[in-house]
Amino acid sequence: MRGFNRAIIAGNLTKDPDLRYTVNKRAYARFTVAVNYRYKNNSGEYQDGTDYINVVAWGNLGETCGKYLKKGSPVLIEGRISTSSFDAKDGSGKRYMTEIMADNMVMLGSSQGSSGGNNNSYSGSRGSSSGGYIPGDDDFGKSIGESGFGGGFSQGFADDTNGMSDGNTDSGIPF
Repeated sequence: MRGFNRAIIAGNLTKDPDLRYTVNKRAYARFTVAVNYRYKNNSGEYQDGTDYINVVAWGNLGETCGKYLKKGSPVLIEGRISTSSFDAKDGSGKRYMTEIMADNMVMLGSSQGSSGGNNNSYSGSRGSSSGGYIPGDDDFGKSIGESGFGGGFSQGFADDTNGMSDGNTDSGIPF
């Protein structure tokens, strides 16, 4: 049976990405994303917690992360979970590491103190950038056609029944 290994996280970078190159000149960026969550403790009170998740982005995606992401940047990462082990340098035994190998990255607006606000999406080895239209704040409240999503749909696509009408209408729906 073929497995399924996907992870999607959203949070803020804890520090600037560390962009490096292999001896074969392949770029990779390492960074950590802080993901906040809330849970109820044993006494029924809500507690806040944070998970710190290591991420590695290779190739063009790694260069993009190194160039555009900074400490505090809100980001969404999609990738696969990877585990590895190595012997500790001090000889104290094996160490294990779990990290996300990023396939896609979306910059989620701006962090405090910086300008911007539009979301930007970048892909790893399967493509260079999203290539599609990425909605921003200027698109809020616009229709599909006004926002640039109209390609492939006729203006009345929701009303088109292609002759499959059974005589029932939705006129009784209050919205």
